[in-house]
Amino acid sequence: QVELVESGGGVVQAGESLTLSCAASRRPFRSSYGMGWFRQAPGKERDIVAAISWWNRTYYADSVKGRFTISTDNAKNTVYLQLNALKPEDTAVYYCAAAAGSLVYSRKNEYPLWGQGTQVTVSS
Repeated sequence: QVELVESGGGVVQAGESLTLSCAASRRPFRSSYGMGWFRQAPGKERDIVAAISWWNRTYYADSVKGRFTISTDNAKNTVYLQLNALKPEDTAVYYCAAAAGSLVYSRKNEYPLWGQGTQVTVSS
């Protein structure tokens, strides 16, 4: 079973930055795959934040465009999320996920593999 392990969460003030990492214990799928970052605030649904395809095409939620950047190191089976200009409304548990295929996947049900999440708290 492939494990996805997130790291890099923490408590920051508004306007500051964080870098989240998600490392897979091994290559998640035999062929190409995409990675995504989702977040879930208390009492809310788990929503897409950003996603990246095997060919480095990206997708961003409107709320994070221009502030967050997703990137991958396929040789290390790792995906990153750079969070800049953080706002209190970015506070959530951030999850990474992996999906088989070569497209950019933005829906939860397209991802069969999930990490355990890392907490990001932004104070005002």
